[in-house]
Amino acid sequence: MKGSVRVGHVLGVPLRMHWSVPVLVALLAYGLGRETLPAWTPGRTAVVYTIASLVGALLLMVSLLLHEAAHAVAALRKGVSVEDVTLWALGGVTQMGRPRTAGVALLVAVSGPLTSLLLGGIAVGAGIGVHSLIGWGVPAAVLVWLGWANLLLGVFNLLPAAPLDGGRVVQAVLWWRTGDRERADRAAGRSGQVFGVLLIALGWISFLRGNGGGLWLGLIGLFMVIIANAERQRAGYATALRGVRAGDAMSAPVATGADWLTVARFIDEVAASSRHSVLPLLDFDGRPSGLVQLRALANVPAGERENRRVRDVAVPVSRCTVATSDELLTEVLERARPGGGLPVLVVDHGHLEGIVTMHDVTRYFQLHALGITTAPPESAHH
Repeated sequence: MKGSVRVGHVLGVPLRMHWSVPVLVALLAYGLGRETLPAWTPGRTAVVYTIASLVGALLLMVSLLLHEAAHAVAALRKGVSVEDVTLWALGGVTQMGRPRTAGVALLVAVSGPLTSLLLGGIAVGAGIGVHSLIGWGVPAAVLVWLGWANLLLGVFNLLPAAPLDGGRVVQAVLWWRTGDRERADRAAGRSGQVFGVLLIALGWISFLRGNGGGLWLGLIGLFMVIIANAERQRAGYATALRGVRAGDAMSAPVATGADWLTVARFIDEVAASSRHSVLPLLDFDGRPSGLVQLRALANVPAGERENRRVRDVAVPVSRCTVATSDELLTEVLERARPGGGLPVLVVDHGHLEGIVTMHDVTRYFQLHALGITTAPPESAHH
């Protein structure tokens, strides 16, 4: 997700945090310390309220992490690859491969909200327990607040609109009922767009009535519209590519370069005359060894280009998506690294036949929109 930074690992999976999380935590801490706790437990000092609100906000952030970790655990246990976990205002986004069955998709979708509901119940119960032992005070109030926040998070995420978990549930159920994954994806994306627009409208009306929190609600709605639109577009691509094989979509012939060349020589001898922005590399035996992007070459300081090998700034073939020409492109992209997969190196018996780039995929999508279901392959410029 754009606007996020890497902050560590969870379950061996990279953990990223969107800028909306610290903003949300700050807003929640402010509301907890300035309004909720003084109303629930009056008479304490400002220092007590500040410390308690920070603790409560941090515990809620941990709850968001556990919510998303539940998705990752469910996916990994069912053999679905997980690329990273990103925390954001609505809980988080787990970037993973596509589940192979509707049942697995449903299990992964419900695991997060169920975790939030469970944490909410535990926190409310703990708050009641603390109240019965030492009376109603700040610790009990923080726990009850944390519990209700998790319960609200769990219920909100079950709303039937992508990218919320409830949208994933709808997606899985429709997939199971119709057997058409792309149709289910489009329906879930459409529901997310509609719900996001409603949130934007509700937030704007709330703001006009003097509630500053309406802006935050509208921003969440905007996030939902953007992500839901992207998911609908991906579903459209999948429909357009149905039955298309890698060999049909690839660009060929494609310019290549030796991976042992220096960056300077590669720029002069290969990149300068190529009309592609991504170039395959070949090793001494003529086998594909990776891909190098023009921007990676541009990032090499001019003073180092005579000494650095182009393979040192390339993506090695072990991290590239490789396919044979007769493989279905949709299946190739599904087993590719989550969050990417393009370009695809089309290789047969160790020989590079061509590459499939986003330009090639977009072309098929546009032809499909024109009602053209098949088209002869052609060499595309990138």
